[in-house]
Amino acid sequence: MTTSLRRISYLLIGIMVVLSSAAYAQEAKSVALAKELTQLMDAKKMTAIAAKDGTEQEAYAAAMYFTGSQLLVVGAKYAPAVLFDGKLLRREYQDAYIDLNSASKAGTKVFFEDAGADGLRLDHEANKGFDSVEQGGKRTNFSDDWRKEQKLSDEAYQKLFQDADKLYCRLLTALIAEARKQ
Repeated sequence: MTTSLRRISYLLIGIMVVLSSAAYAQEAKSVALAKELTQLMDAKKMTAIAAKDGTEQEAYAAAMYFTGSQLLVVGAKYAPAVLFDGKLLRREYQDAYIDLNSASKAGTKVFFEDAGADGLRLDHEANKGFDSVEQGGKRTNFSDDWRKEQKLSDEAYQKLFQDADKLYCRLLTALIAEARKQ
């Protein structure tokens, strides 16, 4: 009887590992949006883009794109908004990115490093880099070593990833709308 219970326990553990792996393997919503933005930027030969976030007054998004390798996206509030709006009107997107990344209102900045410029992913190939988000002075790496590096439970890590993906989607959507106008 003990052998049978042990076999059932191993079987249940195996099923749980497969199910949790399947949950991690689900594609993030930002994958399609990052692809759309990078295709627009490639077609228009753009390396930077910036836009109003639209969720709050003085909220903006900006991105620097390194063709095929990396997409850096920042979202933050900027004041006085009239200065940033002027950069948007003049299509000074690289300057807007630099300003938003360095001179945004304290405590409002979120910064995404999208390795591969392919949306947030939990499953980058070995030695190909990883995605990350920095918000509120805390950086989260979406890498193979997340358990060791960040000491989070599976549930906490999944929640961080889902929240980051949702925010990244919002910023990408604003940037796509602006890129379409160009």
